[in-house]
Amino acid sequence: MRVLLIGANGYIGRFVADRLLADPAVQLTALGRGDDADVRFDLATGSPGALTRFLDAVHPGVVINCAGATRGGARELTRHNTVAVATICEALRRSGCGARLVQIGCGSEYGPSQPGSSTAEDAVPRPGGPYGVSKLAATELVLGSGLDAVVLRVFSPVGPGTPAGSPLGRLAEAMRRAMQSGDGELKLGGLGAQRDFVDVRDVARAVHAASLSAAQGVINIGSGRAVRLRDAAGILARVAGYGGALNELDGLPHPGPVHAAHTAHATHLRATIGHPRAETDHHPGAAASPAAFPYPDGCGAWQQADVRTARDRLGWRPRINLEESLADIWMEAACRI
Repeated sequence: MRVLLIGANGYIGRFVADRLLADPAVQLTALGRGDDADVRFDLATGSPGALTRFLDAVHPGVVINCAGATRGGARELTRHNTVAVATICEALRRSGCGARLVQIGCGSEYGPSQPGSSTAEDAVPRPGGPYGVSKLAATELVLGSGLDAVVLRVFSPVGPGTPAGSPLGRLAEAMRRAMQSGDGELKLGGLGAQRDFVDVRDVARAVHAASLSAAQGVINIGSGRAVRLRDAAGILARVAGYGGALNELDGLPHPGPVHAAHTAHATHLRATIGHPRAETDHHPGAAASPAAFPYPDGCGAWQQADVRTARDRLGWRPRINLEESLADIWMEAACRI
């Protein structure tokens, strides 16, 4: 099976590439803007005609799009998340390759949801910022293209390679600094949000399964369980062996086994996890959306995926638990000590 992977150097794309390369039945070609791509092509500026000629030459059976932007203003997000997908769809329509398209969407397309609920694929999307809007527009382009296509709405990917600007990436870095400097108390803000975390390696398995299936439409990819960021912080502290106290700037001290008393000489490290500066946020979609503050991904206080469709149509279930994902995040952070 010839597979064209777009965005192989991105966070999700790297793991998708590894997964596909491990399948002896797959012949993989990577297309992207970087020098290490097999073929250099900028979807945001390249013409559909040029991409069509390449598709006709390579004749892939599957095109997987993991490319996109998570940071920047509305114009940049639209160029890389929406215009780029329009180019892919138009090129596939013109091409004679008949390839199947697997598009990576995101949970931010749904926007805020009711606490305690699980969001299914038939929920009406109401994205809370430009990032979610740009990704939702891409999904609508794919669904309306008439192509053999599926969109995987990935919720909150975590695990090795987690970007330093993401909430859990910032948390790990704050804890690393606290341990390095001997701080006995770590003060964190923005830990009230609850998110559906799914390991990026499980996401790659879902992409692989989707490329082999006949499923179309939208399919959620998540763990099916919302976890508070403050609970994730407690797990990370345990994994890291951090014995200090985790206190919330906007709440009471974190309950649990991380309440070791700090010394009188300890300094207090303050970190904001849930609502960072817009310039460095991993999910900048809500940076210009006051209604979504302090949730930069535009998803409000709660998000949890209904993942039954992935189970039924892809035969996929998440395998890697959050503790293992956080252990891998910490291993990478600890290497910077």
